[in-house]
Parts: sequence; C-alpha cells; structure tokens
Amino acid sequence: MKYPILIVFSVLLLWCKPGLAGATSVYLEELTSAELAGAIRAGTTTIIIPVGGTEQNGPHMALGKHNMRARLLSERIALAVGKTLVAPVLAYVPEGNITPPTEHMRFAGTISVPEAAFKAVLDATARSLRQHGFRDVVLLGDSGNYQAALRAVVDRLNKDWAGSSARAHFIAEYYTATQTTYVAALKARGITAAQIGTHAGTADTSLLMALDPTMVRPELFSRAAREGRLGGTGGDPQAATAQLGLFGVEAVVQQASAAIRAAVSARR
Repeated sequence: MKYPILIVFSVLLLWCKPGLAGATSVYLEELTSAELAGAIRAGTTTIIIPVGGTEQNGPHMALGKHNMRARLLSERIALAVGKTLVAPVLAYVPEGNITPPTEHMRFAGTISVPEAAFKAVLDATARSLRQHGFRDVVLLGDSGNYQAALRAVVDRLNKDWAGSSARAHFIAEYYTATQTTYVAALKARGITAAQIGTHAGTADTSLLMALDPTMVRPELFSRAAREGRLGGTGGDPQAATAQLGLFGVEAVVQQASAAIRAAVSARR
C-alpha cells in the first residue's frame, strides 16, 4: 500500500516550510509590503501565478474547484521549489459565450470573461511582479481550456523582456501530470476510463477530495452519474476517494516543481 506514504508526503509539505527566505507565508496576499520586499532582497525571486476558474462541476463539486486546487497545489509546489511565493489565484477565465450561453456557462454560477481580457490581466500581473523585483514569473493553469492562452502570454512577456534579468515560464507539466501520470495510477487500481472521465468524474473529484473535501458532496455522486453530461458531469465520480486523489497531488507537485527548477536554472 502506497497510501500511507502519500499521506505523510502531503502532511510534511504542510508542516515544513523551507526556503521562504524572510517570508512568513508562501502566499503573497498574506504578507505585508515590507515583508515581501525583505523576502525579495533575501533571494525569494520566483513567484507562481496560479490560474483557476469559476465553473460548474456537476451537482457534487463546488464552483471554486479549480481555484482551490490551484491555490493549494501551488503552495506545495512553491515549498518544494524553495524561495518561491504564490500570487493570488486568477478566478476569472474564459468559460464559453455568455449570451447565448455555451459550454459551462449553461450552468448556474459559471463566470466567463473574454480571452483578450484574461490575457491582459495575466500580462499586467506578471509585469507588476517583475516591477517589484521577481526574476522568474511562473504561470500554472488548473484547467485545460486556457493552456494555449497561458503559453501565448508567456511568449509575449519573454519577447518584451529579452535582454533583461526577468523571465516568464509556462509550466505545462502542472496540467499534463493530471492527464497522464495520475490517470495511469487510477487505471492501475482498477478505475476505468469511463469512471475517470473528462470533467467531474473519479479523477477530478478525487483530486479535490484530497485537497479540500468540504467542497465535495459525496451524497450526490449517484445523481452525478445518473445525469451525466446533462447535469454537467463527464465521467462517474462514485469511485472517488481522497486516497486516490493523493496520486494526483503527488504527480502534480513532483512534476511541476521539477519543471520550475529546470526552467529557472536553465537561464542562469
């Protein structure tokens, strides 16, 4: 059984906060301006901009699934990388046409913004952080629908920052780990592709349960499976557990933190 090892791994990341270099928290919004300036002077010059989204997740998961996962996983990644902080989660992302509604906008509570506005906010956020002394600005996205937009923002920033000490990084591994390593781990434990699903199925649900079970409604799993895509679920969450979700947590943290370390060290 690997579950106990994974649980210990997760708990240790919460207890141990190495490499903050003068900061008392990895979260930018929990620091004072003076504390942040001190952390940057002490060598904390990498920052993650986590991107989430506010969208329907079937009848059994809260609308803030992507936001919570992006925040908590980014914290673990920042601690694993060291000398890294986490900016506030961007909760407003493209989710389809508003009127008439398409995609997730067909379900109550979803908030969508135009892609141009989404990119502009990310661009301005990255430039603000560079202005304050961050040298490596990292973009991580918890949903698949805007991965190309994140890459485009990073490409534009690096074009403008050419010749300077700053660099932007798009870390695709954060998302691809959930689509490859995590899925493989679930299949190895008897979970079928139909159960894993593409949205709000066993994989999606288990990952959130491992991070914040208060955002999941297990009593509605059977309803989600019964309604399927008509109710906003692509997959079957009935096999979901927090223990299964820990395989996703481990894959994301390990692969994303390794990719960030490689990206930062490659340009120095």
